[in-house]
Amino acid sequence: MREGFSAINPYWDKDFFQFFSVFFSRLFYLLTGQLSLTDLASDEVQVFVLALVAISCGLLGVFLVLRKITMLANSLSHTILLGIVLAFVITRSLATYAGEEFSINFEILLIAALISAFLTTLFTQFLTHTVHLQEDASIGLVFTSLFAFGVVLVTSLSRSSHIGIEAVMGNVDALHVTDLKLIGLVTLINALAFSVFFKEFQLTSFDSVLATSLGISAKFFNYLIMVLVAMTSIGAFRAVGVLLVLSFLVAPAISARLLTNNLKTLLFLACSLGLFCSLCGVALSRHILSFYHIPLSTAGIVVTLMTLCYTLILVAKKTLKLAAKKRRA
Repeated sequence: MREGFSAINPYWDKDFFQFFSVFFSRLFYLLTGQLSLTDLASDEVQVFVLALVAISCGLLGVFLVLRKITMLANSLSHTILLGIVLAFVITRSLATYAGEEFSINFEILLIAALISAFLTTLFTQFLTHTVHLQEDASIGLVFTSLFAFGVVLVTSLSRSSHIGIEAVMGNVDALHVTDLKLIGLVTLINALAFSVFFKEFQLTSFDSVLATSLGISAKFFNYLIMVLVAMTSIGAFRAVGVLLVLSFLVAPAISARLLTNNLKTLLFLACSLGLFCSLCGVALSRHILSFYHIPLSTAGIVVTLMTLCYTLILVAKKTLKLAAKKRRA
């Protein structure tokens, strides 16, 4: 049984370090055309999808942290669950009524997510400016209410569908090459957006008053980031769900922020840290499954590694700062 499975999955019974040896050799075959996308093992699909999620979230996360709007991004990443579930219910009902085979595509999910994001922003602004609640209280009230409604719908539907708990936590074991193409498209769109409007994002993040005086709308780029957050959350939905995506958005960015103040270096480090944790997370998950037969959440391991990286960087920075003070004294 093990030999048969090993023939299908080259990573079976490989330890943490052997995983990297097999992965990089097969990556070389892929890049040289000796291996096609359809021949990728499930572990490789997991690595590529999580890496692209990390890169896409890393680009966004840096600007979210700099603009101090991570709580609003947290709200959006949660409330899109409601839009996804409603899109699922409506499209399935229409397909059943028409006697057609049910299918849901990215465009429908994206529209539903954008509507949810718009409603979240609208309700938050209403509570803040009309009801005069504090902004953090408004965000907390709106996103918990809409998210709870989405969870109720997911729970009621999970008996007869496959969206279940994966909608909240994700399931990397269920990923396919189609998911790789989807998150690849999302990452490309994010990369293009930040490349084309890099100066505008930079200026509106550090000095919105100056940006406005120069004719650059800070509100427009705030809303553009929210659209990108909603789109990225949809792309990451099957892999990490609507909960863990926040860690992908924030953890690499704040870790990189401890290391540099240069924006371009910050973007590079945030993406690199996320990519590194994704690769190590899949390798560690495979190691634990192969040798201890414990099926842990791969996305959960990746997020744990991101948190560990932040902790180690913070401790190292504090230690070096303390040592420098002692030398000066």
